[in-house]
Amino acid sequence: MKWLFSIGMVLLLFSCNKKETLKISVKNVVTGEPVAGNHISIVEIFNVSDGVSGSKTKDFYSGQTNSEGVLFITEKFNKNRRYTVKVGKFTEDVCYINKSNENWYVGANTEINFEYAPCAYSKLIINNVNCQGTDDQFVLFRQDEIGSLAQGSQGWEHLGCTYWETNGFSDIPMGRRFYRWEVTRSGITTIYHDTVYYPPGEYITYEINY
Repeated sequence: MKWLFSIGMVLLLFSCNKKETLKISVKNVVTGEPVAGNHISIVEIFNVSDGVSGSKTKDFYSGQTNSEGVLFITEKFNKNRRYTVKVGKFTEDVCYINKSNENWYVGANTEINFEYAPCAYSKLIINNVNCQGTDDQFVLFRQDEIGSLAQGSQGWEHLGCTYWETNGFSDIPMGRRFYRWEVTRSGITTIYHDTVYYPPGEYITYEINY
C-alpha cells in the first residue's frame, strides 16, 4: 500500500504543475526602445498548511532581458500558487512606470509588459509682459506625452501683472509636453498652444510671455 500512496503523491504533484512560457518585455514608453539587461525576478507565493501562518514567499526565478528588451521564461508553475513578476531597477532616474510588478497565476495572460519613462528636468517661467491691470487672467494646461495631466484638469491660474517661476527644476517624464494657455484681457479670451520636447536627463527652461 505504501507504494500506491507514493505513486499517488507523485501523480498529484505532477497534476499540480504546468509548464508555461512567460514573455516579459521592458521598454521606454515614449520612444518604444527596448531595455536590455534589465533584471527580472519571480517570487512564488504559497499558503502555509497549518492554516494559521498565512502565506509565505520564496524566490522562484531570476534572469535578464535580451537585446530586444524581452525575457522568455519556460518553467513548471504550480497551479495552486501565485507568482509575482518584478521588474528590476533602471540605470537612470525614472519619472513614470506603469507598474513595478505584476501578480500572475497559471491560466492568466502569459505576456507581461513593463513600460517606463526616464526623467527630464523642467523649469517654467510665466511673465505677463503686456499687462493691462489686475483683471488680466492667465490659465495654463499641461499634459505629458504619456497622457498624464501635469496639474489636473482645472488648469493653473494667475491673475494680474504676473511674473512667476518654479523654484528650481522639477523632474518630469521625458518626451513631448503639450502646453495650452488662455489669456483673458478686457473680457476677450485668446488661446495659445505650444509643444516642447524634453530629452532624458536634460534641464530645460521654458518661458511663456503673454
